[in-house]
Amino acid sequence: MKKASLITLVTFALCAVATIASAQVLKQPNIIVMMADDMGMGDTSAYQDFTGNADENQVYTPQMERLARMGMRFTDAHTPSSRCSPTRYGLLTGRYSWRNRLKHWVLFGSQGDPMIESDRPTIASLLKDHDYRTAMFGKWHVGLRYRRSDGDPAAGWEDADLSKPLHTSPLDHGFDVAHFTSRSHLSSGPTIKDGKITLLRGPGHIDGRFVTGTTGSKKGLVVAGPSAYILEELGSRHSDNAIGFMTNHVGDPQFRWQPFFLYYPANSNHGPHTPDTSIGGIPVDGAARTESGEKTTIRNDYIYENDVALGRMIDWLESTQDPRNPGSKLIENTIVLFTSDNGAEVDSDIATGPFRSHKGSVYEGGHRVPFIVAWPAGDVGDGDAGSPGLSNEAPIGLQDLYATFAEVVGTKMPDHRAGEKGGEDSFSILSAFRGQSLPDRPPLFFNDHKEAKEDPAVMAMRLDSPRIGGLLETGKWKLFFDASLIRSGLARPYELYDLAEDQWEKENLIDRPDLKPLIAYMTEKALLHRNSGGHLLAEFAPSERIVFDWTKDHSLEGRPVGASIMVPDSDLTLNMDVSYISGALIRATFDLNERGLGIQHGQSGDVDSGEGLRISFNRDVIVDSLGIVAGDGICGGFYQVGKGARLSIYCVDADIDDKDQSGVLSDIGVLRAGESLWLSSQGRFGSEDEGQWRLRTLAVRLLE
Repeated sequence: MKKASLITLVTFALCAVATIASAQVLKQPNIIVMMADDMGMGDTSAYQDFTGNADENQVYTPQMERLARMGMRFTDAHTPSSRCSPTRYGLLTGRYSWRNRLKHWVLFGSQGDPMIESDRPTIASLLKDHDYRTAMFGKWHVGLRYRRSDGDPAAGWEDADLSKPLHTSPLDHGFDVAHFTSRSHLSSGPTIKDGKITLLRGPGHIDGRFVTGTTGSKKGLVVAGPSAYILEELGSRHSDNAIGFMTNHVGDPQFRWQPFFLYYPANSNHGPHTPDTSIGGIPVDGAARTESGEKTTIRNDYIYENDVALGRMIDWLESTQDPRNPGSKLIENTIVLFTSDNGAEVDSDIATGPFRSHKGSVYEGGHRVPFIVAWPAGDVGDGDAGSPGLSNEAPIGLQDLYATFAEVVGTKMPDHRAGEKGGEDSFSILSAFRGQSLPDRPPLFFNDHKEAKEDPAVMAMRLDSPRIGGLLETGKWKLFFDASLIRSGLARPYELYDLAEDQWEKENLIDRPDLKPLIAYMTEKALLHRNSGGHLLAEFAPSERIVFDWTKDHSLEGRPVGASIMVPDSDLTLNMDVSYISGALIRATFDLNERGLGIQHGQSGDVDSGEGLRISFNRDVIVDSLGIVAGDGICGGFYQVGKGARLSIYCVDADIDDKDQSGVLSDIGVLRAGESLWLSSQGRFGSEDEGQWRLRTLAVRLLE
């Protein structure tokens, strides 16, 4: 071969590699997800044409308008819950929080037991597995675990030593970098007055695993200086951290060839309203204006803080070269997404828009939120802030981001049939980002309803124009179920609205005779999706359930451990052993009474003193619920599928939280043949109180 030909061949090969590399880069966009706290659709002028707010009432948010003109604005976007902790869990994991333990409200207490299992993928870990560098700045509020002075995991806030590195933090859930507050900003740190701490409700600033302001003593925190927890300085602190992370990323030879993921859950505009003086040199406190140019409220200043922080990131992206795409700015191949964690916290038609109620409600005002996204290189808008922008009426949820980002990076969703975890309730909405409709999306669920008369753990299901018996039931149907659906897996519908005709949810159609088939269909659909373990499991879950109820079946009474139960008219066999935390089998017999199944071995017939039940089947099953009853005992301990992560036990009549999170265990999913489900009375981390309870019911679905 001639030298010239060899050079030509090498040059061609290098060009081909470069072309392939360039194509791969465009498939791996940078991703920024900014989420406001407690912001309704009426809290941004980007939706003024939709909400109908008057100029003298509408807070002016020019940067949110700018992003909407650059990309796609959604008018039917929803949070999975009407409060912050369950929404954050849903966004990060692609899964509803009530499948874990949070049936309503928020993660309570100064520690808040970690909600996300150690082996559960998040959007951060998903992207990290695809070579992304990941960071979060802002409000976490899905749980931490501190350490005691001896270095062991703390049982709670009381025995936490803030001078020790955290046992569990965002770094355990896919983030490389994390500077954050544990909860809402007022409850995340100390209240400082006249140079003294007057109230200590949290650790203040946390950097990765370390409490930034520790004095080195157990609960000692600084009261002045850059590490002090000052509420009015959070806006600039988080914004500076975000800009600093991106600047360091593209300037560092080690990282600049990687895409980055930035999760920015702002503390604003949750009460108390504490706007910063300025962010990046732009005034904030007192700077918000209405569309008519008038000075407005301190709450609107706090909303405007989000607008300034968003605009600062867009400015930086537009002015910074993309090291992976020479000649292009970073804005071209970066997904920029802005949304909120629930509706406005104020009961105001201006803040909420044309929807009923607000934060803490399953009516639309509690969970319909702003959602704006742009990605020029991915055909999500054109990136031109001078254009009118695009709008989409497709119904979407924040839990959909997991599957959407999986499609963005070109990876398959986990194999749930094989027992893999991840994004069980997530549905890719990438096509909707590009202007298409979503005719085949699964139902949307929303929970936590302060208007409920007896129990706020209410859930509503949204299903558009279903086909029933070959006929299309046109409408945007929203059916409310009382708390028995979340807590017990039983469906009792009590309100029905057609949002296509009644977006204010004024006319309850539940008693209309002609809608009985629709209600029956939606009720059956709700039961399947709630009890099967996820929307994606519902695709292959059989409708028939096999229920073991040991309050009625006493056939195991007095039998030794190691019992096998043959299910009539089936080849399914349930095997049950008893073991200590060490895994050693013990000599015992089963004890049954009106509360269920226990162990006769020691002082009580309950499962206690380190005892546990190991359950397995000879066939693959979906374990859709376990009913554990504390009675006069203690709800505590852990459960574990195979070698998976341990999760805290809660009961149908008690819970480990100060708020009522009681209900059936519904976080199990697929249990493979021969794999064990371990229910132990021992504390999950060994530092908590032991449990004392009985197993009442077990419901499974047999997989073919």
